[in-house]
Amino acid sequence: MTTRNRQWLSYFVLSVALLTTGCSGEHVPTTKDLGTEIDEVAATLIEQPLLHSASIGVVYRGKEFIRHRGDMEAGKPTPPTDETLYEIGSLSKTMAGTLMANAVLEHKLGLDDDIRIYLQGAYPNLQYKGEPIRIRHLLSHTSGLPNMLPERVNTVLENFTDQRTPLELNAVYTHYGKADFFRDLHAVEIRRMPGKDYSYSSSGTELTAHILETVYKSDYESLLRSFLRDSAAMTDVSIRLNDAEAIRLAVGYHSDNPVPTTPMPQLPWGASGNVKATVPEMVKYLKFQLAGGPVVTESHRSLVEFDSEFSIGYFWNIVGGDRLKGVYYAHHGGVPRSQCYVYIVPKYDLGIFVITNQSGDQTARAMEAAIDTLVEKIAARENVAGQDPSR
Repeated sequence: MTTRNRQWLSYFVLSVALLTTGCSGEHVPTTKDLGTEIDEVAATLIEQPLLHSASIGVVYRGKEFIRHRGDMEAGKPTPPTDETLYEIGSLSKTMAGTLMANAVLEHKLGLDDDIRIYLQGAYPNLQYKGEPIRIRHLLSHTSGLPNMLPERVNTVLENFTDQRTPLELNAVYTHYGKADFFRDLHAVEIRRMPGKDYSYSSSGTELTAHILETVYKSDYESLLRSFLRDSAAMTDVSIRLNDAEAIRLAVGYHSDNPVPTTPMPQLPWGASGNVKATVPEMVKYLKFQLAGGPVVTESHRSLVEFDSEFSIGYFWNIVGGDRLKGVYYAHHGGVPRSQCYVYIVPKYDLGIFVITNQSGDQTARAMEAAIDTLVEKIAARENVAGQDPSR
């Protein structure tokens, strides 16, 4: 499992949650305030090489915690704040999945619909031996579509840590719009039966956004903002930033480059990796996920089970077999200048969001260690007889 997941992380926007096993060791009772412990975890995180700053949002049994550490720019007193807008990369996909779960519950479409119903023109290529790509295949990364369109981007991402990568991505996507995406979609070849094999596909998420636009007759960003506002009270989430919002966008670093890099280029719809949000907004997202409800429950439903410990819901990675965490829902997000994780851990009524403004080959591993430490601390609290679990 671990080897396979490391391969999935090789592309920054594919950003699948790395599946970690439960941590061993005895839990030591603690008398520290949980907020203090979260702050200590954030401080430890930025001690890692190349990490300049980190922000952590936690929801634990209804209690909310936000902590920021470090400086956004090296050598400058620029700490992240609650107003800082972060690029959350592929965590955007979980939001697209949530919108799709809502569409299914509203009977706007069906999971087994042939996706070509929602495309203009003929796409005889989007099938394999008569079996079409269906909506459930997009959501579970089993469509057989390439990770990115245009295809040449996948070659660029093979050496993601190369300092030239952000510039090359910008060059590809500067004038790449929806019409270009559909042109390239006509040239895609599906080489295996849809629904069988996992193959991460950001292009599949972009196509999901188009389908949502078609059935709701509205642009994807408006759909997203409206749903999150009405369902989760999230009002500071964007795909495309206006001038006032752009000023608040976090500075970030790619790999070992000491010079801040440019933002993630705009994708045709942005559903796969262009959402920006503040940490307080992501805390609201954690609360929304933990509260359950019909849409969240549907979005967490397993669509494909790959083995006894790993399945996929509506873009959510569903992980089992972890002694400490139990069954949990997770996703990694990454762009050339930030990486993040979201974890939903029902066992402890716990949600964690961690983000840094650096994106390199060791960034995800450092955040995983921070998350494991937080979960261990929560588990220790719950194991102390008679302790108030909200401490």
